[in-house]
Amino acid sequence: EVQLVESGGGVVQPGGSLTLSCSASGFTFSDSDMNWVRQAPGKGPEWVSTISPPGGRTYYPDSVLGRFTIRRDNAKNILYLYMNKLKPEDTARYYCAVNLAKRGYYYCSSGHRCFGKISSKGDDDRWGQGTQVTVSS
Repeated sequence: EVQLVESGGGVVQPGGSLTLSCSASGFTFSDSDMNWVRQAPGKGPEWVSTISPPGGRTYYPDSVLGRFTIRRDNAKNILYLYMNKLKPEDTARYYCAVNLAKRGYYYCSSGHRCFGKISSKGDDDRWGQGTQVTVSS
């Protein structure tokens, strides 16, 4: 059974930093694209970042590019999200996510800008329980 357990959320002032962690089990972590997704109250899920398994290539939407960094530790099956320069609009519940059918959560244009393509959680998606991030003064 796939288990994803997120931690590290909290309340932070604008401009502050947080680090989220996700402990994964029940699937081959080292062979899987790993994702972070967030959802604010009353809104649909928003793709935040992806890291590929072999070389650790990373992908971000413009909204977090340059502020967030995704990393993985394949020896420990842990996924991280380092968040800097946080803004009030980053307030959301953050989920660690994997798609068991290896369906991607994003696409990138020829100009290397990347965009999310998820609108809801599908049958082959596995998400953790999430961790709340609140950015407020």
